[in-house]
Amino acid sequence: MSQRGPAGRGDGGVRLALVDVLDDATVDDELARGSSWERRGAELVRTRRGRDFADSLAFVNAVGAAAEEMNHHPDIDIRWNVVTLRLSTHSAGGITRLDLELAARVDALAGPGA
Repeated sequence: MSQRGPAGRGDGGVRLALVDVLDDATVDDELARGSSWERRGAELVRTRRGRDFADSLAFVNAVGAAAEEMNHHPDIDIRWNVVTLRLSTHSAGGITRLDLELAARVDALAGPGA
């Protein structure tokens, strides 16, 4: 995946569809396909309860690695065994395809029923 700058532009200055704000219907349709995320205004939110603090840290580290690969970083809140993640493309002003892609990767990292 190419690097994106703060304006969401990729190679050659071409606007990438990944950073265009999605309409409400598109976001709701994507979330209805079994996602563990919920929409709260202009962001996606997901909470995961781990076994303990160490489990939560391991999950956050895995999310961090995926976020670094995508050059797209969630807001993360850790409360002992509870991790809350928030996704929004701040430079675009809302939820984009990039948020949905990272949300899907996080769901895969969390495992079934998490």
